[in-house]
Amino acid sequence: MNDELKPADVIPALGIGIAAVERDTGLGKDTLRVWERRYGFPQPLRDEFGERVYPVEQVEHLRLIKRLMDQGNRPGALLRQPITALSKQIVDNVLKVGADETADWVVPLLKRRDIEQIRGEFAQRLARDGLERFVTETVPALNRRIGDGWMSGELAIFEEHLYTELMQNQLRASIHALGNLGAQPLVLLTTVKDEEHLLGLLMVEALLATNGAARVSLGGQTPVADIVGATLGVGADIVALSFSASYPWRKARNSLTELRAALPAAVELWSGGSALTGHLHNIPSVRVIDDLHMLGPALDDWRAAHAAELQPTR
Repeated sequence: MNDELKPADVIPALGIGIAAVERDTGLGKDTLRVWERRYGFPQPLRDEFGERVYPVEQVEHLRLIKRLMDQGNRPGALLRQPITALSKQIVDNVLKVGADETADWVVPLLKRRDIEQIRGEFAQRLARDGLERFVTETVPALNRRIGDGWMSGELAIFEEHLYTELMQNQLRASIHALGNLGAQPLVLLTTVKDEEHLLGLLMVEALLATNGAARVSLGGQTPVADIVGATLGVGADIVALSFSASYPWRKARNSLTELRAALPAAVELWSGGSALTGHLHNIPSVRVIDDLHMLGPALDDWRAAHAAELQPTR
């Protein structure tokens, strides 16, 4: 059971309340109810007040499903598999990641709280690979390794937070060193209200910088009205949003729909992150970036579509 679960969340002889399950797994209450109706799993019990409560083994099953969804698997296929098959798939993925030296080294350093060594390793790999490869290959491998370590109990939650803070600091320093001398498009970056995770947003900003785009970052948790105001204020060509695995996808969909309706038609809306895996591909006029490698081609598409505007005047 997750360390963050409070005693009041556990109902004796029954299981864990739905709010705690949502917090523990990152799966929204609506998602859990839909799966229950559509797939027959999970199968919650009811407490004395008629509220859903989930046996601990089902919560573990849901955590595995969410982890595999974050790696690009479809929930329908996962929900039909027993927990043993899901566990094997997780282990296989961990072994693949662990075989990559750029990922496996981080765990013992975190366990030793060797912050300076971690910073040194980040800097060494960044200098060796360059920022674009560091962001598209090294950081995702490290993120998966940290996530798997947390899932297995190998890493504590605070160790995951320590890794995230150190990586964010590294990316901020790298972006700052590049400056903001990029040309069009001008991309406004932020997250919506209640989305606190910034690592994905910083990864995108770093790639925009290496691909010659100008950027304005508002940081996290910006209300939709303020995003629109900032877009108009800076003259942004693209608004880019990031949604982490812990953000409910229905809220992400609603935010994107609201923002798309409020933005000028000429401003493109791009979005990505684990919360969107398997969803949101049909929202009109929203470009979902499923893979960081797609960001460069997406910029090429924008520049090709605006080639006439980008021609220098004589």
